Amino acid sequence: MCAPLGLPYGEGKLGIAAVPVLARWTMAQETAASAPSPDPNLAAFRASIDNIDAALIHMLAERFRITKAVGTYKAQHDLPPSDPAREERQIARLRRLAEEAQLDPDFGEKFIRFIIDEVIRHHHKAKTGS
Repeated sequence: MCAPLGLPYGEGKLGIAAVPVLARWTMAQETAASAPSPDPNLAAFRASIDNIDAALIHMLAERFRITKAVGTYKAQHDLPPSDPAREERQIARLRRLAEEAQLDPDFGEKFIRFIIDEVIRHHHKAKTGS
């Protein structure tokens, strides 16, 4: 199976399919090293949250590996670092997804705008070589 841009999953690259397993393994190690919660229900909730947090970090890392390649491509082909029309389409799409997932769409938009702004900053750096 291949990731976007033809990069294979595995082989030193973290593929999306590997994220949940890796997150569970990583969090199991961290949870075992931390003090146990006196409430087993609370501990189970916290372990799930910790797994999700780890998966988010790994997914963001994968996303930024891909957007770094996009930034390099844009710089090599003298394309602008940002695409406001695409960004607005993405925000609208993700707001709809947030609503469907019963997540506050304003929060979803703030989150994705933060990510988009960081990606654009990286693309500017790729273009200027700094």
